Amino acid sequence: MTLETIDTLVVGGGQAGIAMSEHLGRAGIPHLVLERARIAERWRSERWDSLVANGPAWHDRFPGLDFPGGDGEAFIPKEKVADYFVQYAEQIGAPLRCGVEVTLVRRLEGRRGFRVETSDGPIEARNVVAATGPFQRPVMPDVIAARDSLHQIHSNAYRNPGQLPEGAVLVVGAGSSGVQIADELSRAGRKVYLSVGPHDRPPRRYRGRDFVWWLGVLGKWDLAAQEPGREHVTIAVSGARGGETVDFRRLAAQGITLLGRTLSEAGGTLRFADDVALQVRRGDENYLALLDEADAYVARNGLDLPEEPEARVFGPEPDCLTNPVTALDLDEAGIASVIWATGYAVDYGWLEVDTFDEKGVPRHQRGVSEEPGIYFLGLPWQSRRGSSFIWGVWHDARHVADQIAIQASYAAYDDAARRRAPAVAQAG
Repeated sequence: MTLETIDTLVVGGGQAGIAMSEHLGRAGIPHLVLERARIAERWRSERWDSLVANGPAWHDRFPGLDFPGGDGEAFIPKEKVADYFVQYAEQIGAPLRCGVEVTLVRRLEGRRGFRVETSDGPIEARNVVAATGPFQRPVMPDVIAARDSLHQIHSNAYRNPGQLPEGAVLVVGAGSSGVQIADELSRAGRKVYLSVGPHDRPPRRYRGRDFVWWLGVLGKWDLAAQEPGREHVTIAVSGARGGETVDFRRLAAQGITLLGRTLSEAGGTLRFADDVALQVRRGDENYLALLDEADAYVARNGLDLPEEPEARVFGPEPDCLTNPVTALDLDEAGIASVIWATGYAVDYGWLEVDTFDEKGVPRHQRGVSEEPGIYFLGLPWQSRRGSSFIWGVWHDARHVADQIAIQASYAAYDDAARRRAPAVAQAG
């Protein structure tokens, strides 16, 4: 049986893998994209039913294709996002194989390249791009002991209110996922408790422009690194119901009980930090700071955008902020489910190369790893704030493809020099 070889193997057929394929194709680099399931599978099977993109269609897309329908201000449902990537892969003629899982990548001995073990047989590749993105392994803190009367899941396993047992729900984590899930459950008639940690809370729209536009013109998408101490701060923003600003006071008025950070559990009683008001206030500060910057930008550039003084008006403080709950008996509160909206960790157990730190996080520079021939794409803050977003990963892919092409030119020179050496020796 002939061993299959390829110049560059891309692992992952989501937004990162497809963007990578486009730029490799443009550079004339032979490549193959492997996807263990379907294109953009996580959009289809690892998100809740009502999820929509967190950015409007005019912004959360690749440059080469608009979303069908023509409404650039729409927030696209998750299934249509996945369909978009299928269409894009077809448009660029991506050499993609679905249903093939990569199980091991190991450097070849004594020569360039890697042996890649897959569920469809081995492949040898000169370069490997890990385009599996940032949402690989759900993180569920070991805080609440398992018990038959309590249903605990990560947000990636949540689909809709009907899947949960009857009773109240505790949602831990107040980034975009946690807030939207808590809101949906509350609107479905569930009693909801929401544990709030550090977060940024941008306005959905301000003075007639979506916040993604403001982040763009204010240069915030291009920030090269998160501020020290804010690495785990999430963004609370929602595209639900046509897009809306997340307002924790409104959620409380709706019936959701806001809690501080979840700390511990003993004997069925949960303990929470006495910091929920502080977390909400810090989110307010982030919100107001962006409004200030936006106003200054409008004045400086003479833009004719309507003023919006009501955006700075907050509702009354709910009781759960002025008298925070720091202990909660699960049975007395009737909590039957806990949803952990606590993010993800990377998982590169299949990649046996020397380019990871002690926590398993890739060591790289804008996606170029310390292991020659290994590249990463789709990581948060890979090159800037926008790296893990649809449009941002497309631009990062262009840089990675350029680096692969540059290394190919050096390798071609080396090969040519080796071929010339015997002729020079004979002539001498």
